[in-house]
Amino acid sequence: MEHTHASRLIVLDTETTGLSTKDGNRIVEIGCVELIDRRLTGNNFHVYINPERDSEEGALRVHGLTTAFLADKPKFSDIATAFIDYIQGSELIIHNAPFDVGFLNYELVDLLNQQAIETYSSVFDTLADAKKRHPAQRNNLDALCKRYGVDNAHRELHGALLDAQILAEVFLMMTGGQFSLMNESSATESNVNASTEIIVRTLANRPPLLVLRCDDEELQIHEARLDSIKECVWRQ
Repeated sequence: MEHTHASRLIVLDTETTGLSTKDGNRIVEIGCVELIDRRLTGNNFHVYINPERDSEEGALRVHGLTTAFLADKPKFSDIATAFIDYIQGSELIIHNAPFDVGFLNYELVDLLNQQAIETYSSVFDTLADAKKRHPAQRNNLDALCKRYGVDNAHRELHGALLDAQILAEVFLMMTGGQFSLMNESSATESNVNASTEIIVRTLANRPPLLVLRCDDEELQIHEARLDSIKECVWRQ
């Protein structure tokens, strides 16, 4: 699948009660982070969902979301409209997309009689892309973090929002290698401390930077400007 380079990308991950919808398994958590022009905006979508059933033992070991914790959370039908509104018109970035898309479509199409997820958004599978880039190698999210130098040491249990944030960084490294983790203009809107450092990564094999030097006329204008500044620190 080709990446369409849409300006608005939603990196998405889900946690579920088990591995297969054929066994009636449901979604228990959705985590999404928004990228606009390859920058995280802080406009995230994150919900825990009451799946109306217990998680299988293996799934519970992965996500740690107990039936008791999820009992008072909204059902998927309660959040479906808000979720669709959030992803509408975007490109979804998902690792092993058939799994998450399968569960989302089970909820939307099979249980709610609504349209499939692909009606609202295109889908890009980072696992399929990674297999093309790194054939015959491990390409799970942990392996890609190690390969691209993405820190995921703070993970103990899986979490959909945390995994989406990690996948966003992996995706950006895989598909270009240069990005800002936070859009400067969104820092205040997202209640991020204004002093948050903007982290920019660049590939080691990037082309050399183009150096544009001043001509004589520009240098004279610059010197005249400095002459006009009282107690100019550059003159000191």
